[in-house]
Order: sequence, then C-alpha cells, then structure tokens
Amino acid sequence: MVWTERGCARMRVPDTGGGVPHRGQGTPAGRCIAPGRRAPYHRDVTTPSHPVSAAELTVWRTMLRAQAQISRRLQADLLADHDLALGSYDVLMHLGESPDGRLRMNDLADRVLLSRSGLTRLVDRLQREGLVERQSCTSDARGLYAVLTPAGRARLAAATPTYQRGVREYVLGRLDADDLRQFGAILEKLADEREPARL
Repeated sequence: MVWTERGCARMRVPDTGGGVPHRGQGTPAGRCIAPGRRAPYHRDVTTPSHPVSAAELTVWRTMLRAQAQISRRLQADLLADHDLALGSYDVLMHLGESPDGRLRMNDLADRVLLSRSGLTRLVDRLQREGLVERQSCTSDARGLYAVLTPAGRARLAAATPTYQRGVREYVLGRLDADDLRQFGAILEKLADEREPARL
C-alpha cells in the first residue's frame, strides 16, 4: 500500500521498466524486466501454477477492505479535528521522529510509502501551510531535506492524541494479546521483502 498525497491508500505497482527485454519468457512484446526481477504476471500469456481459491480471495479482499476502512476513519477524525489529511499527518510524524526534525526527500518518500512525485506535491502543500520547509543538502547539491517547522511540530502534537485514539479504537482495542502476537507475526511475513520461494 502506498499513500497518495491526499491521504488515500492505493497499491504500489512494481516498476518493471528499464531492464533488458526477455523474449519468450511469458512477457508481452516490448516489455523489459529489470535484472534479477521476476517477470510480471500477464493474464494473456501467463497461467498461474497455483490458482487462488475463493476462500483465499476472500481473505485478500477482507484485508484490503479493512485497510481502506481503517484509513478512511483515521482520515475523517484528523480532518474533522485538525484539518489534517492522514497522508499529511504521516509526513509530519516521520519528520517529528527524525533527528532535528528533518529527512532527505528520498528517505521520507520511502518511509511514507509515497512516490517521489506524490511526496513533492504533498510537501508543496505542507510548505504553503507553513508546516514544513525545504532545505538544501550541503553535501549534495541535488539533494533536498524536508524540515519540520515549529508550526508543523505544534500541529503534530495537537493531532497525535486523535491519531492514537483512532489506532486504539479501530485496531488495537479489537485484538487481545494473543491476537496481537499472531497479527504481528503475519505482518512480519507480509512485509518481508525477500524473494518468496517458488511453489
């Protein structure tokens, strides 16, 4: 999942461009596969070796629905009480947790799961509101920092109790200690970026 600059959630699609074309391996003509990356699934040329069952699809769709529902509720609370979108809060939170309230734009984009262009637009908006400012990187003329301003830190401090209350109400309060342990273990598996074993 990634956040758009408006605080909504969407799926991130891996970039398969920029590699060397692999012909005859189930990829559409003209598509490129980055070195070391698995060919993307294409319904016209690829047959899954293990079709997804109806029960498995139900689990997948329930996860997407729960994530979207929780995000919508958190966003509604933050907008109603602080006029702050969830994606904007996420940016302020990561900056507030970093040393000196600053992060390189590339690092911030990775942390908030936004595209570089999406983060640029969001930081533009936060800068206009006086919550974030950009600073040049002395060691890299092309690099930029996003820096939390005093006004941004104050807005973050005001919004954090609302955010944490929502996290407790919509997620943590519905799980007991055993649920949390199992849920954490499942999420660790899903967040593991290593290449999954072929079945």
